[in-house]
Amino acid sequence: MEESLQITILISVTVVAGIAAQVFAGYFQIPSIVLLLLFGILLGRDGLAFLDPSLLGVGLEVVVSLSVALILFEGGLNLQLGELKAVSTSLRNLVTLGVLITLLGAGIAAHWLSEFPWTIAFLYASLVVVTGPTVINPLLKQIGVEKQVATLLEGEGVFIDPIGAILSVIVLHFVQSGSVQPLILIKGLVLRLGIGGAIGISGGWLLSQLLKQDKFLLRELKNLVVLASVWGLFSLAQVLQGESGLVVAVVMGIVLRASHLSSEPLLRRFNEQLSILSNSVLFILLAADLSIASVFALGWGSVLTVLVLMLIVRPVDVLISTWNQGYTWQQQLFLCWVAPRGIVAASLASLFAVSLAKHGINGGDSIKALVFLTIMMTVFFQGLTAGWAASLLNLSLTSPPDQKCLQSTNDYINTQIVDDKNSTVAKLVDS
Repeated sequence: MEESLQITILISVTVVAGIAAQVFAGYFQIPSIVLLLLFGILLGRDGLAFLDPSLLGVGLEVVVSLSVALILFEGGLNLQLGELKAVSTSLRNLVTLGVLITLLGAGIAAHWLSEFPWTIAFLYASLVVVTGPTVINPLLKQIGVEKQVATLLEGEGVFIDPIGAILSVIVLHFVQSGSVQPLILIKGLVLRLGIGGAIGISGGWLLSQLLKQDKFLLRELKNLVVLASVWGLFSLAQVLQGESGLVVAVVMGIVLRASHLSSEPLLRRFNEQLSILSNSVLFILLAADLSIASVFALGWGSVLTVLVLMLIVRPVDVLISTWNQGYTWQQQLFLCWVAPRGIVAASLASLFAVSLAKHGINGGDSIKALVFLTIMMTVFFQGLTAGWAASLLNLSLTSPPDQKCLQSTNDYINTQIVDDKNSTVAKLVDS
């Protein structure tokens, strides 16, 4: 079979499997990542061996980068800055102090319990400081949690992803170079955040002004112009400073949301669909490339490592970050429990495994296996029990926020239609 045909079949089957997983997950009301992981493993090299992501070569890294950019942009586009003000202090703590707590706690646990060398242990820790907006956001919509808690979790997921990704890239550099210099680490982090923020703000503002020009830009082209702009500015930032493109994607989304565009509803719907497709394809491909034997080879020490991350490190992170911020113990307990890892951790772990192998450094496959074990345990335990936890802690809404919003919108539209009809009839009668 020709290689081009093999790649065509690979992509086609991946998309079919990914969308099928999304459909079944929606029907059974479970987190989609659960079925995406199961489908990917089933079709992958340790299952039916029907999918072989290695056929893509370096193209897999391209797919990962551009897809993650879309996912982060969609996350930024869904953030409402007005709502974030109420949780700004706790959010700032979670994405700064919380990152440090998770890095230290997970690194120590991986070294002592999983018996990883210190450098490999902290590389693993840098990968799991991120939560997963692509997991958290659909989960919160599904179970319907009160606004303050939902806003904090959504904000954490969106902002911590680029910060964690940048941090992990810097740690990878130290692992490969063999030297650790804290000042260089801080400089690299600030530089990437600065470049990404500057390009994201300026590019997002210019794009918002362009989208307001209805006479110049056809309505049916607006979504495609946004897609081209996100990928274009993401690539520009990557050329200037590696991984700063992730910051660009998030900031552009936030800027466009704050611009109050008339086409915003269509823009959000389009990007939500792209995000679902990107998330589906990535998880299927990355799970298909996972060696189940490498996960079992980790032993019970790695299970304990993940449990420490879930039951000790995360609660310490949340309690310190939300201290004296007016949260009830029920809200804090729910925040402690819900922190599933997602596609950013999975994609970076897969890329890092390849990079370490190229540099002749052992531990890449172990890191990838432990990251996927972390994703599986956090998603299966936390994701599947989040609704029950919210109900037990009296944090559930009577109906999910999106359904309420949709119902209110439909009621408003129907009212307007009726009013318009009555007004038209009245004018005809008068005439």
